[in-house]
Amino acid sequence: MYNLIIYLYLLGVAIYSLFNEKVRKMWKGEREAVRILREKVDPNARYVWFHAASLGEFEQGRPIMEEFRRRHPEMKILLTFFSPSGYEVRKNYEGADIICYLPLDTILNARSFLRAIRPEMAFFIKYEFWYNYLHILKHRNVPVYSVSSIFRPKQIFFRWYGKQYGLVLKCFTHFFVQNEISRKLLSQIGISNVSVTGDTRFDRVLQIKGQAKNLPHVERFAKAGSQLTMVVGSSWEADEDVYLPYFEQHKDLRLIIATHVVSKERVAKLQQRLEQMGRKVVRYSEVSGKDASSLSILDEADVMLIDCYGLLSSIYQYADIAYVGGGFGVGIHNIVEAAVWYKPVVFGPNNERFQEAHDLLEAKGGFQVCCKNSFREIMDKLRSDENFKSKASEIAGNYVKESSGATYKILDFVENQLKSL
Repeated sequence: MYNLIIYLYLLGVAIYSLFNEKVRKMWKGEREAVRILREKVDPNARYVWFHAASLGEFEQGRPIMEEFRRRHPEMKILLTFFSPSGYEVRKNYEGADIICYLPLDTILNARSFLRAIRPEMAFFIKYEFWYNYLHILKHRNVPVYSVSSIFRPKQIFFRWYGKQYGLVLKCFTHFFVQNEISRKLLSQIGISNVSVTGDTRFDRVLQIKGQAKNLPHVERFAKAGSQLTMVVGSSWEADEDVYLPYFEQHKDLRLIIATHVVSKERVAKLQQRLEQMGRKVVRYSEVSGKDASSLSILDEADVMLIDCYGLLSSIYQYADIAYVGGGFGVGIHNIVEAAVWYKPVVFGPNNERFQEAHDLLEAKGGFQVCCKNSFREIMDKLRSDENFKSKASEIAGNYVKESSGATYKILDFVENQLKSL
């Protein structure tokens, strides 16, 4: 049944690729993957394989790849992606020796791919359970590790109709899960090769913080006057319907917005909406490359739009309060990227799949809003009670710091396990 579904999916992708550029890139990349391997694989080298579905999973796996490289410079790294949003952004990543798409999970694709690379071990990041690849890896006695994975009762593995597909979990040598709930769920279906190590994403955001850019234009804008500044990361229109009415009523506040999709049309539409509210807007591209100390517009404007990629993780350092988007649609984006800077983090209700959101909510370093009214309530509280805001900031930053270290736990375990084989 699984293979039938895969072939039907393959047919659908082939057809859809005729009309969608993103799907077309993926379809083309998957078909070229084995050819790329044949051209680039060194037959005398030893390879370890890391697979990430998209950019978010790559960021989780990146600390492990880089620490593995540091410990084992004699081995080469293969990095694969499923989504163009990961591959297109990181196809030139210097931490891997070969980067390509992972062909769809047919038996023929899996055999051809693994025959070309012959990995000595494999790491699958978070939600990746490729049935045919994993069964062939097990048959070849290749150690396979699931990293930063998280499980929930509603997943197919724990339903009566998912028992057959659940056999794929038996192919893993070890699971490194984010929480105790995941360990217990796996135990209920007879899987005990599990360690609760947390999420490697905390290690990554600490790395990013240590490499943060100094952004004098953003700093001057954020510190102009005595107003509080809120940084909004990965903003969607549904988020803007929640937080913008508050800023329309409180013109003493400053706002820095990085939209999830950066395009001329998206930024122009948001700028028009803000100006209709009576806010004065400056785009980052207007001032970038100029002397920040001489730009009075940075003092006069009360909203800055970040109309480029790659700055958000550094921009959070200039916030008094952070809002992370996606929670009124696809799911919240990276809230620990803001929390690492010791900032209270506000986000929408679609966060049930994110352990860090639950933890920050419980500790009161993060705050969920469900509408304009609940956003107004938490903003009024954060603005009026400095002690409350300072405590939330401290909780958020300490949470990230104390949750780090998964990378080293995972690799120490893997190396000790391999030594005992």
